[in-house]
Amino acid sequence: MKNVLKKIVAYIITLEARAVLKKHNPKIVAITGSVGKTSTKDAVFAVLSSTFYTRKSEKSFNSEIGIPLTILGLPNGWNNPFIWLKNIIKGLMTVLLPEHYPKWLVLEVGADRPNDIGKICRWLKPDSVVVTRFGNIPVHVEFFPSIESLIVEKRKLVEALKDRGTLILNRDDEKTMSFAGFGRQALLMTYGAEGGADINASNYEILTEKQGRRNVPCGISFKVNYKGSCIPVSLRGTLGFQHLYPVLAAFTVGISEEINLVAISEALSSYSTPPGRMKLVAGVKNTLIIDDTYNSSPVALAEALKVLGSIKNRSRKIAVLGDMLELGKYSVDEHSNAGKLAALNADVLFTVGVRGRGIAEGAINGGMSEQNIFQFDDSRECGKQVELFIKEGDIILVKGSQGVRMEKVVEEIMADPEKKKELLVRQEREWEWR
Repeated sequence: MKNVLKKIVAYIITLEARAVLKKHNPKIVAITGSVGKTSTKDAVFAVLSSTFYTRKSEKSFNSEIGIPLTILGLPNGWNNPFIWLKNIIKGLMTVLLPEHYPKWLVLEVGADRPNDIGKICRWLKPDSVVVTRFGNIPVHVEFFPSIESLIVEKRKLVEALKDRGTLILNRDDEKTMSFAGFGRQALLMTYGAEGGADINASNYEILTEKQGRRNVPCGISFKVNYKGSCIPVSLRGTLGFQHLYPVLAAFTVGISEEINLVAISEALSSYSTPPGRMKLVAGVKNTLIIDDTYNSSPVALAEALKVLGSIKNRSRKIAVLGDMLELGKYSVDEHSNAGKLAALNADVLFTVGVRGRGIAEGAINGGMSEQNIFQFDDSRECGKQVELFIKEGDIILVKGSQGVRMEKVVEEIMADPEKKKELLVRQEREWEWR
């Protein structure tokens, strides 16, 4: 019964969303890929909203329900039928009544199962499509017969581009670049950091600041290069080479809409990476937490571990890693590989979840001592033990898939738990019940 009602609600709000698009005809930039969609969406929104009236997907509203909700400007009703009824009524009012509607929509589009994007693209026709990264083993591959079938599903968004739209691809990812040529006479623009892209980054480095006797990481800096112009960019409170890509994508979208580089740079000066994406959080006992708890995939976890290993610090580096979900038949190998990488970049490993045991086994095979590996089934219990274990100066990376709720570890060890709703992911009441 619950699934039937969900389908009915999705059908109604989709009809309303389609009517709103026909009524107002906003320009749409749609973002897909397997890594960095939400961060890219937020960066693109920062640029476009500096010039145009723009609306973006909230959090990760990237599904057959989330996308219509964004178009209608409505919240998630979760399991409350009264909120859904209210949403339907408000959606109808948006269709029928005059309204000052956004000129641009920035939509995140995901795929958990075959034909997820295909169904959306029957009625959603973007003006621009941004494709981020996939990596060797993309996340959400579990319910697809192969990696290639997932790639084909994501490609449907490119094929849905309006005639002579703009296709923006991450040139550093081979799978992403395979989409070139699938747009309808699209203008192709690329971004990247490995050379050859239209808009590229260089001079990446980790910023540090003095705290007592230690130099502590506080952010990153790099340069954005386009046709001989060079724009310096710095992001405070976050770490990771991967944060270059959302900024580069946002520059590319801005350039495609003829926004000048200085204006794009100024717009991004207020951009902050979302919670749970390699965010720096002060920890108890004068420790530093790298909070990457939003989600996890092989490519994102590899990037996070490499960042941990690259930090020049004499104190211990601790990796607290939860299960990576939705990997299907690739799960065993990828968790083992993650463990081997953890052994190269961390001094101590904590794991959470059944699949996390594969990370522990991989770390042992990678040369980490069993004495430095601790395994747990529950994230909250793991957090309590991490709090007892850590000491001044430690740097702690915390990462795992959404369903493992690794933000509970961060909550246990953060210096200011009263700020958790501001600093951590999944702090809504609906998540607290889970």
